[in-house]
Amino acid sequence: MKGRLAFSKAGHDKGKLYLVIREEGERVWLADGRTRGMLDPKKKNRKHIQPAGQVFSEEELALFYEKPAWADNRIRETIDGFLQSKKEQESRTEQKQP
Repeated sequence: MKGRLAFSKAGHDKGKLYLVIREEGERVWLADGRTRGMLDPKKKNRKHIQPAGQVFSEEELALFYEKPAWADNRIRETIDGFLQSKKEQESRTEQKQP
């Protein structure tokens, strides 16, 4: 699951999209590049997230730790791009329905 985008399924951040940057047992650490960056990730129970796609490799994640400010920008861009494509896909689906 490390390196994947995931939606929060529970808590005050329900529905928010994050990148899983670390996992340990039943815990995952999440970053969104805005309120939760690489240096201050959110810790969450694995069962409270829903994987969404867009995988980063182990090598890319290692670079994220070396350059956290750059990583936060990259995470924001990836999340924004994923959400934008999801909206476009939903609007196309709505237009096709009579």
